[in-house]
Amino acid sequence: MSLLGSEGWGPPAVAAVAAILVAVAGGVATRTDAWYRRLRVPAWKPPDWAFGPVWTVIFLLTTIAAVTAWNGDPDPTARLLLVAAYAVNGVLNIAWSVLFFRFRRPDWALAEVAALWLSIAVLVLVTGRVSAAAGLMNLPYLAWVSVAACLNLRIVRLNAPFRGLA
Repeated sequence: MSLLGSEGWGPPAVAAVAAILVAVAGGVATRTDAWYRRLRVPAWKPPDWAFGPVWTVIFLLTTIAAVTAWNGDPDPTARLLLVAAYAVNGVLNIAWSVLFFRFRRPDWALAEVAALWLSIAVLVLVTGRVSAAAGLMNLPYLAWVSVAACLNLRIVRLNAPFRGLA
């Protein structure tokens, strides 16, 4: 099946714009300022330069997965579920960055990352029921957030207690 399916550029354009908005909002919320640089981090933390390319690939794959699932199931109820799953995931994706970097609360972000992880598992299921390939395209996102959750946990353990913006 073609990425465009029978609906032309509409679904890919909407999905791409949504992905870009989530990526930009998360990027704006992410500040690697003096507070962040003072955090103790584990030796296995990926280098800061790696986050941009990894997130670019993740957003590209999740966008393709969403369009593939949209084109693969014209049922309005299934499409509503798909849009809802991606909307919830986008909000949770942005919220993690806000909690961690803007509120300076890695402890709150750690609690939130569990919801983010579950929302990605839902994306795998919702897209995978239409197309195994679409479901698989969300697995790098799930893997990256799994690593991020472990990193978040280590940061909390190495740096707690947190008092927010102080």
